[in-house]
Amino acid sequence: MRNNKTRQVALSGLLFALAMALSFMESAITPLLGLIPGVKIGLANIVVMYALFFMGLPQALTLNILKAFFVGLTRGVTAGLLSLSGGLVSLLVMWLLYKLPRRPTYFILSVCGALGHNIGQLIAASFLLSSALALTYAPIMIICGLGMGFVTSSSLAALLPALGKMGFSTQPKDERKNS
Repeated sequence: MRNNKTRQVALSGLLFALAMALSFMESAITPLLGLIPGVKIGLANIVVMYALFFMGLPQALTLNILKAFFVGLTRGVTAGLLSLSGGLVSLLVMWLLYKLPRRPTYFILSVCGALGHNIGQLIAASFLLSSALALTYAPIMIICGLGMGFVTSSSLAALLPALGKMGFSTQPKDERKNS
């Protein structure tokens, strides 16, 4: 039992490191892609989705909080708060949908998570600005969230076979309990 807990802690550390590396890489390539301000691919969110689906909510929540803390340290407090608010709404949306009796596809979960992330950030920005003006950006962020959700779900789906071959779980945590 202790070996399993140790393995889970080590995997969580590796996932956090991977999320930070992906976040750094994304910040380097985003300007090259010509995306409009505020739009990011969400590469680090692939790691959070993996944690949610294959490790459980506590690990995904921990990664989300650590990821926001890292953003706060490297890009400033405002960016950290926006990351935290978007990440928490995204995680809540994906977790609620994931718990439905008929589970949506990873594509639907990812797109809804991306939309939740954008909405959470826009609401937080409205509070930080003390104005609802930030919400006027919602239509653009919703359209971009659809595209970026597709990218992250496709990336996760492409990575799962390789992760399985490397010995990582690719069977949802709740399904492992039943088998």
